[in-house]
Amino acid sequence: MAWLLVIVAGLLETGFAVCLKLSHGFTRLWPTIAFAAFALGSFGLLTLALKRLDVGPAYAVWTGIGAAGTAIYGMVFLGDLVSTLKIVSISLVIIGVIGLQLSGSAH
Repeated sequence: MAWLLVIVAGLLETGFAVCLKLSHGFTRLWPTIAFAAFALGSFGLLTLALKRLDVGPAYAVWTGIGAAGTAIYGMVFLGDLVSTLKIVSISLVIIGVIGLQLSGSAH
């Protein structure tokens, strides 16, 4: 259950990063409100998950999902540059997160 919270928190991190861009420096109301809601949800779920998980692997999974998800969302929906190096780098982030998870941390 704790890992599910981390995964959802990571997806919410993707949401708050995208909304942060769409808010244009907090000058657009609805993306700013969405940013705040996603950020509070993400940090809140991560906080709950950390009651049962080691901080290193849990944080790595959270940030990995957020970083990879945001990069992929940007390439698919926001017109961000797609390159082989970017795709390989995202893959390496995901592989690193999986490696940390497999290193064994759950109680």
